[in-house]
Amino acid sequence: MNDRIARLRRESFETEPSISIERALLETAFYRENYGKYSLPVLRAMVFKDLCEKKTLWLGDGELIVGERGPRPKCVPTFPELTCHSAEDLRVLNSRPMTRYHVSEEDIAAYEREVIPYWTGRSMRDRVFSQVPDEWRAAYEAGLFTEFMEQRAPGHTALDGTIYSTGMLDFKTRIADRLARLDYLHDPLASDRAEQLRAMDIACDAAIVFAERHADLAWEKAKTEKDPARKAELTRIAEVCRRVPAHAPRNFWEALQMYWFVHLGTITELNGWDAMTPGHLDQHLAPFYEQGLADGTLTRESAKELLCCLWIKVNNHPAPPKVGVTAKESGTYNDFTNINLGGLKRDGSDGVSDVSYLILEVVDELRLLQPQTSVHVSQKTPDAFLKAAARVIKNGYGYPSVFNTDAVVMEQIRVGKTVEDAREGGCSGCIETGAFGKEAYILTGYLNVPKVLELALNDGRDQLTGRQIGPRTGDPLAFATFDDLYAAFTRQLQWVVDLKVRVNNYIERMYAAHSPAPFLSTVIHDCIEKGLDYYNGGPRYNTNYIQCCGIGTVTDSLSAIKTHVFDTAAVPMDRLLASLRANFDGAEALRLKLWNKTPFFGNDDDRADDIMRRVYDSLFTAIDGRPNTKGTSYHLNMLSTTCHVYFGKMLGASANGRLAHLPESDGTSPSHGADRNGPTAVVKSLSKMDQIKSGGTLLNQRFLPDVLKTDQDLDKLCRLIRTYFRLNGHHIQFNVVDTETLRHAQASPDEYRNLLVRVAGYSDYFVDLDLDHQEEIIRRTEQEMA
Repeated sequence: MNDRIARLRRESFETEPSISIERALLETAFYRENYGKYSLPVLRAMVFKDLCEKKTLWLGDGELIVGERGPRPKCVPTFPELTCHSAEDLRVLNSRPMTRYHVSEEDIAAYEREVIPYWTGRSMRDRVFSQVPDEWRAAYEAGLFTEFMEQRAPGHTALDGTIYSTGMLDFKTRIADRLARLDYLHDPLASDRAEQLRAMDIACDAAIVFAERHADLAWEKAKTEKDPARKAELTRIAEVCRRVPAHAPRNFWEALQMYWFVHLGTITELNGWDAMTPGHLDQHLAPFYEQGLADGTLTRESAKELLCCLWIKVNNHPAPPKVGVTAKESGTYNDFTNINLGGLKRDGSDGVSDVSYLILEVVDELRLLQPQTSVHVSQKTPDAFLKAAARVIKNGYGYPSVFNTDAVVMEQIRVGKTVEDAREGGCSGCIETGAFGKEAYILTGYLNVPKVLELALNDGRDQLTGRQIGPRTGDPLAFATFDDLYAAFTRQLQWVVDLKVRVNNYIERMYAAHSPAPFLSTVIHDCIEKGLDYYNGGPRYNTNYIQCCGIGTVTDSLSAIKTHVFDTAAVPMDRLLASLRANFDGAEALRLKLWNKTPFFGNDDDRADDIMRRVYDSLFTAIDGRPNTKGTSYHLNMLSTTCHVYFGKMLGASANGRLAHLPESDGTSPSHGADRNGPTAVVKSLSKMDQIKSGGTLLNQRFLPDVLKTDQDLDKLCRLIRTYFRLNGHHIQFNVVDTETLRHAQASPDEYRNLLVRVAGYSDYFVDLDLDHQEEIIRRTEQEMA
């Protein structure tokens, strides 16, 4: 990397995350003055425009891509309309040892004086928790599930290539045309559509104003700049910001800045989960890159420098602060911007280009926390590109993760998307599948599947507290067969999914009514034509996901019970239950028997894998196709992020020999240490899960560095990936690090500040993880290549 990029990277890496209360103060003042004067969509658009007009701007020395959500890099705003942090929350964020955000006592006092009094009882979180039924609250507090929308707005937000051919003025023309075609005679929603469309029009103006302010700032800096080279850069920045986002970009630089202004708009308007992602960025940029090389206005090195500047900008934006359960389920600065590389184009041709390789070089050199990069592999993907990705993987950053394009396309076609929209889609956040630029695919929260089994083994009571949480499904001592136990499990599962969907549907309508997102709606297909908001059924496709955690733990636990209690009758049910409640205290011999003498998932053993398939089918039956409030449906997703650690803390001892409070299995990965026959056996076990019926699965694998030393070793890794994908696997990702290195990092964290590891669907700095998450990564099986 050149000197500019090295300095900008160092500044981004070393800057401590902090909180800005500027957005909260501006928004609160605007609401005090204007709430009730306008419709909610127009009010939200006017708030966004007010922020774009007034917020502090930042244009750092040497920057080429400009714009920050906060007043300076790594300074993140709060969103009191979603969750209004208390003064104590802010002090905890300022003092906690992990994922700390600096906030001054002066700002805390101002927040307490100006922000908290207004938003108490008005925030989305307060609205939600004031209305949920007691049984939902009891299940939530017991760790049976989480709720994504209790602190952040619904996501995901992923773009297709529209903004590279359509500027905000073009969107305004489309909006005006749709307003002119409203039918007030026959359409009872015409007035509502008009308010939404006017809001979108205001939001377009807001984005243009924001860019114009940056153009003015760059021009003023250029007038006093002494260095001729920097003066020319500032002048060019001003020209770029006058062009985009008002108009479509004409070149590589403008295309990157266009995306960045849209990204900033969506994450300033609302704090969506997850952050905006550009989708197939390499495909979007390839025409501009090729044009620039052809006409001599761009070189490979200048394109790489601009890409590095964008990467650093994304890294400057930590996730806004989370507290409580939401922090426990996702305790990271990473905001999950996932850049897809390769894949297929809309016409079905291969999506790999020179830009794809260039981006791999950027991520290999910068080694930043974010954005996350994923490689998408179809049957048409060149082996050379997969091999180039493997060269980055072996360096041990935990990225890029690898996705099966052909499976991702089939997953989307299964739920009714066109083949063209499916090809243009991909995965955002961690591993979640969606049609980029055309879909609101909403994550509603995680489901603790091993906890469901725990309820079935305790007649609906929480094993840790004794509190009655679920329905009474029978005394397990009376279960005569394994099928009796499994029937109790499915009854508990049906109950908890019913409960979660009922409250999710309520929350969904709350967001549609109180927190529309007119700017985001503008750049997502069909919202303008429908005259509906992103959160109110505006996009072409609208999907809700429930993410199921711990299938390895629940499979192995059911396998242990089936094997030792029912098949061989070697362990009486009452002895097993007593040992679980005692956390195997005084029953270590039994725990080792369960751990060492049970068929476990991840070993290509049908005795365990058949149980996994049965659990997966039960999850699918309980979730898939349930109606949401937008005329579409819920689907299954097999993702844990870091919630398997939190869920493990809320779970007693398990029948597979796992001790209470330890993490459960992550994603669709086997339980830690249970996969004993190598990576090929793992992928063969996973191939028995019909992953096409899901909206995404996550498989973690950990290799020792020595396993990937030679070029031939990388060929073996590529063959493993291709084999798994031929078996319809959705995703696979790798940690390449040994236990000794991780233990050294724990002992001397200052010496390992740059050590990145794959946590779940994202990478994080190992020394920024708390001890529980560090130990969870260390416990993962160290695989060797067959």
